[in-house]
Amino acid sequence: MSRLELALAALARGEIILLTGDRLRGGDVDLVAAASLVRPETINFMARYARGLVCLAITPDRAVRLGLSLLDTGALERTGRPFAPSIEAREGITTGISAADRAMTVQVATSASASAQDIVSPGHVFPLIACSGGVAVRPSATEAAVELCRMAGVGDAAVLCAVMKEDGHMARAEDLESFLIDHGMESADIGDLIDRGQE
Repeated sequence: MSRLELALAALARGEIILLTGDRLRGGDVDLVAAASLVRPETINFMARYARGLVCLAITPDRAVRLGLSLLDTGALERTGRPFAPSIEAREGITTGISAADRAMTVQVATSASASAQDIVSPGHVFPLIACSGGVAVRPSATEAAVELCRMAGVGDAAVLCAVMKEDGHMARAEDLESFLIDHGMESADIGDLIDRGQE
């Protein structure tokens, strides 16, 4: 199996993968998991080992259903991340910050019947609205995470979290070789998706 196929199989099992190749963000690296299979353990792992914001990558269609729009309409054309207002599940949570609460928010926001009535804002999960053209138009982690989940057959939304090193600087792919081995984690590169789309 190719590296991409191994990563897709891992996502389908509900595992976290490492995503590299985000040139728009200077090579930042993200942990990615399928939103449809997220568990509190997924969120906890990301918070502990990646240390960045736990984000939810969604399609433009889902954003409309949730009543969400970009905070900065120019974000898709620049290197910034395409953030919508932060969210929380309207019901079924306590303070919203725990791993269990954030997992619940992700589950609520990505359910088939989800609507704007199911969430409140502000919250502790940070939605990112993917460009409808995918990585062919915007080769960044948001679009790649959504495409990977679609290809893996686990929906069209992903949880992702940028990886910081212990010194607080953003990690790069070359910093994380031992991390992959230690955690038995698969990886994918955005370039793999672009190449596949050009075949």
